[in-house]
Amino acid sequence: MKKNVRDTVKELIEPTVTELGYTLWDVTYTKIGADYHLEITIDNERGIGIDDCERVHRAIDPILDEHDPIESFYYLEVSSPGIERELRTDGHIEAMMGREVEAKLFSAKDGRKSIIGILASYEDGTVTLRAEDGDVSLLRSEISRLVTTYREESL
Repeated sequence: MKKNVRDTVKELIEPTVTELGYTLWDVTYTKIGADYHLEITIDNERGIGIDDCERVHRAIDPILDEHDPIESFYYLEVSSPGIERELRTDGHIEAMMGREVEAKLFSAKDGRKSIIGILASYEDGTVTLRAEDGDVSLLRSEISRLVTTYREESL
């Protein structure tokens, strides 16, 4: 089975990113207008600054050039996941356990299309949030977008 661009790039660069002291948070390959963008998102406990992004960019650029996993021209971007980060994978959800998140739903549940709460558990494809009005369990298939929240008073 042929790997997609995301998986191929992740496999190529993750050892280098880890060796530099960062976690590879995500890899996305998207078309924006007429241009393709390969975005590498990195993280670590200290946070990520522009110097970190430049360091990783310089380290992975030659690897990507050598292995040439993408046939067409693309822009390489290295960034931080930010304060409000999208939780797209099981690993993302597990890493943010105990943090406040917002689940945006495909269809309203109990009259709400968005639920904010503490990420309490994730088992067998079910996300449980500890919301102000009690625990809410949601199937991953019900969630269109799951993001960490940012509230100034929580800093």
